[in-house]
Amino acid sequence: MTKEGLIAAKELKRLQSNPIRLERFIGSNISRLLKSDLVSVLAEFQRQDQVFLSMKLYDVVRKEIWYRPDMFFYRDMLMMLARNRKVDESRRVWEDLKREEVLFDQHTFGDLVRAYLDSGLPSEAMDIYDEMRRSPDPPLSLPFRVILKGLLPYPELREKVKDDFLELFPDMIVYDPPEDLFEDQELRKDSESE
Repeated sequence: MTKEGLIAAKELKRLQSNPIRLERFIGSNISRLLKSDLVSVLAEFQRQDQVFLSMKLYDVVRKEIWYRPDMFFYRDMLMMLARNRKVDESRRVWEDLKREEVLFDQHTFGDLVRAYLDSGLPSEAMDIYDEMRRSPDPPLSLPFRVILKGLLPYPELREKVKDDFLELFPDMIVYDPPEDLFEDQELRKDSESE
């Protein structure tokens, strides 16, 4: 990120509580940034979990003349929104990527489902899983294994995905942890807290 990008990021953070001045700054200064700086500032805000500012820059980037729909651009936005449990923003970004006909590969689908599961958003994770199943990309076993591991706290959902996995990959084995695994962990936590 150049000095201009750093100054812009600092100013955006300072102005985020003042909507009128923020919009004025975005209109006059942010649109003048080089592509690399604009993308770098967005990536930095995503890293810092600055949801509001990331969404503002997301809108700016999508209006730029050089913008082309990109799987990684959307993946990074959705991962950040999942970490921050932002369901409405996630739906908006998902609608945008569908409208722009962006296709994720199977590994990206697996990573996204797992991110939503890890953030305690199983409903949204399963919506993405359903999209993964409808994808024209041929299914791969690794993303399913990643998802199955993330579904351990959700046994009913795990059974559904496990059935799909065994149907697609009949010669593979799914590791099921012992039933008492979570009970043992809870007992250990209880004894440690006493």
